[in-house]
Amino acid sequence: MFLKRRSFLQLLPAIPALPQLHQKSGEGKAARIALRFIVASDGHFGQPDTDYKTFHADLISWVNREKLQKGVDFLFINGDLIHDDPTLLYDFKSTISNLRVPFYVSRGNHDKVGLDVWQSTWGYPTNHSFAKGEYAFVVGDTSNEKGEYVCPDAAWLRTELAKYGEKKGIFVFLHITPAKWTVNGIECKEVIELFEQTPNVKAIFNGHDHDQDSTKQYGKKPYFFDGHFGGNWGTAYKGYRVVEIYEDHSWQCYQYNPTAAPVLNTFSGKG
Repeated sequence: MFLKRRSFLQLLPAIPALPQLHQKSGEGKAARIALRFIVASDGHFGQPDTDYKTFHADLISWVNREKLQKGVDFLFINGDLIHDDPTLLYDFKSTISNLRVPFYVSRGNHDKVGLDVWQSTWGYPTNHSFAKGEYAFVVGDTSNEKGEYVCPDAAWLRTELAKYGEKKGIFVFLHITPAKWTVNGIECKEVIELFEQTPNVKAIFNGHDHDQDSTKQYGKKPYFFDGHFGGNWGTAYKGYRVVEIYEDHSWQCYQYNPTAAPVLNTFSGKG
């Protein structure tokens, strides 16, 4: 007796998912995604009078769901991991380890830990970089152990950007934006001019300003804000930003509200 088709298929081993195709805004054909990552910031683990454990559980659930449904190569948490108390860092790391994707972090002004503690906790310094295939990711420190606002180290940034000069694109992460276009931004003219003068810098991602989820432009370079996923102030929703890089080296970026499901502030970049 022959099995019905459905019954037969149920006996087959699981087939790996095909490479994901995504419809880019304004285009009539699908494009293949080469790299997809998420940027979230300002969880403020341990902040008094906030439901910070739920905030973090929600982020972990959202990112793990994205991994299953659409694919995520890594998550970047762009500063203010904890809220002032250095002893919270271990609990934050333990909590975030429930992610099913690799993750990287930057130091924010509320991450009041010393350089040695940061290094021993994460295995890399507050200024660091990493590469994924044809793309590089540069992380600049914008604070210190006292929680002061500081411009990122321009000399270090210059060296790192030059190191990745042959990459198709560089994406930069800074907790505090280096331009005074938000209430909580700081003016770092040398830094923003350095980005503007580096052709393969594709975008700069900022946290810190919980009430900002938009795109700002300096010259040809976009600066993206992702609101917040924790803390006690900011946008009315808690969310994150998604970046999708395609095999033709074009890319797309959008802000996402996982509770109401709208895609916000979409930006399309060229290769």
